[in-house]
Amino acid sequence: MRFPLALTLKIANHIIKHKLRRTPKFAMVLQLEPLHTCNLTCTGCGRIREYSTSLKDMIPLETCLAAAVDCEAPMVSICGGEPLIYPKIEELIVGLRQQGRIIYVCTNGVFMRKKMRDYMAAHFTAGMETKLLKLVQEELVSEKEAEQIRTASSEARSKPVIAPSKWMYWNVHVDGLEYTHDLIVEREGVFKECVAAIKMAKILGYQVATNTTVYKETQVQEIEDMFKFLSWLEVDGHTISPGYDYDAAKKDMVKRLGRDPKEFFMTREFTRKKFKDIQRWGEMFTIFGTPVYQEFLAGKRELTCTAWAIPTYNVRGWKAPCYLMTDGHYPSYQEMLSKVNWEKYGVVNGVARDPRCENCMVHCGYDPSGALSTSPRDTWLNFKYNFFSKPRPWAEGYKINALNGVSSGKGHLAEAKAAVNKELAGAKSAFQRNGAHSHAHEEATADGGCESDPAQTSQRDDLLAKLNQRK
Repeated sequence: MRFPLALTLKIANHIIKHKLRRTPKFAMVLQLEPLHTCNLTCTGCGRIREYSTSLKDMIPLETCLAAAVDCEAPMVSICGGEPLIYPKIEELIVGLRQQGRIIYVCTNGVFMRKKMRDYMAAHFTAGMETKLLKLVQEELVSEKEAEQIRTASSEARSKPVIAPSKWMYWNVHVDGLEYTHDLIVEREGVFKECVAAIKMAKILGYQVATNTTVYKETQVQEIEDMFKFLSWLEVDGHTISPGYDYDAAKKDMVKRLGRDPKEFFMTREFTRKKFKDIQRWGEMFTIFGTPVYQEFLAGKRELTCTAWAIPTYNVRGWKAPCYLMTDGHYPSYQEMLSKVNWEKYGVVNGVARDPRCENCMVHCGYDPSGALSTSPRDTWLNFKYNFFSKPRPWAEGYKINALNGVSSGKGHLAEAKAAVNKELAGAKSAFQRNGAHSHAHEEATADGGCESDPAQTSQRDDLLAKLNQRK
């Protein structure tokens, strides 16, 4: 099986129950944002800009748990912001498990290792020593941290922690290999930290998934190489979705980065070119989501948006109509269902009901459409995809040049700093080479290759301005 049987049956029972009751609209996955505070400023993410006036606000723990009860979704994706910043994240996960939910913790990975050290400190026994030694050997835990785990205080041993469970996944944000990912998250070293966190999680017995947003500049071959590398790391599954030019993200691109969103986000036609291999990837790797959605991404069929099936709850309430578009917030899930005119949104037979929906093909709108389809063919495709054999880890994934540049000191930010400070005499940065970065697979391609310079951060732009002043 591709997915754990207990989780698959829980979701299937939820769908069957509502189909038998003829419930017109119901939640499949709750996207819970307990806060919008984040430690990164990812290009393409408009969340912390859209909610800039409420970045310090947090949803009380009891309200978070009540939201899960309100919509009755069997699965909760805890996102944000960065959810590991939420002070009650451990209590939230424990509370959701007590409700019987499947949990995905959507994280950028930066704080994962700390949370896992907390778990080890709380539950350390002599039987865990072998794993701890392996973590030290692989430099995932320092000698000092290991000793702190062994000699944890009674307070550390009594605190709630995030423990491994078949009902929980770390869902790590990975938008490409090192160079691409660190450019998109606008900070060097994040990809390496994600890899370290994934390795540590697998040693400790956690389930790990990754989520990837594909943008115009991400090359098709890099996506496949990323899957091979992550599969070799024994990641349990992957979510992938095309980057979509929703309002908050577009405004951020223009205001903060001075970039044309058309250089970064994809049209519907471009998405289909980029995802033409998605079904082959689905056979090679454990890609979460339905094969019906994969056909949609590849341009082989149309689907109608079912954004109500993956609702978002945040500091302002139930966000409508979807995760990416905001026309209002509602105090309850049922009120949102009843008051939103869902016929105004989405694309039907190739025609956008709302111009903002024209280029949207994201999973939170269309993946549940595949899962909820009553077509005998679609039902068989979903059954076969879930219950047939799971792809094996990609044995030669270690050969992928995943650590391909940014964190080695040759990235967009490091080189600009070096040039400004004259620490690398005669160094020629990537952007002194007109944006050219040496990739083995950098050539532009007709099937969705790199067409423009990578998205640049404001910090980098400031540094390059100083550099130009010195010339």
